[in-house]
Amino acid sequence: MSRIKRGIITKKRHKKLLKQTKGYWGQRKNVFRRAKETLLRAMEFAFIGRKKRKRDFRRLFISRISAACEINGTTYSQFINSLLVNNIKLNRKMLSQLAIFEPKAFTEIVQYAKNKIS
Repeated sequence: MSRIKRGIITKKRHKKLLKQTKGYWGQRKNVFRRAKETLLRAMEFAFIGRKKRKRDFRRLFISRISAACEINGTTYSQFINSLLVNNIKLNRKMLSQLAIFEPKAFTEIVQYAKNKIS
């Protein structure tokens, strides 16, 4: 049986990883072991950041809706509860957009939710 040399595959794998670490500082960009450690850590932070961004936007939407609810004479919790009770399915992103760009429409939604629950 003939001998199989694996250098080409390893080199390809190393080059692929080192290409991803371009721009990193010191050995983190050109020494495979350091680069791999750094890249795995960076990928972990990126994953966490994607989840965190969703949380941050939800908080932003809630604060916008809350501010708009205060203008319309209700609280955020009462408003969301009335939407749930009346089976009005609007997500917080859309409610936030309405509160900013279509305040009259948002006011109508608040009034409709209030009247239905009373």
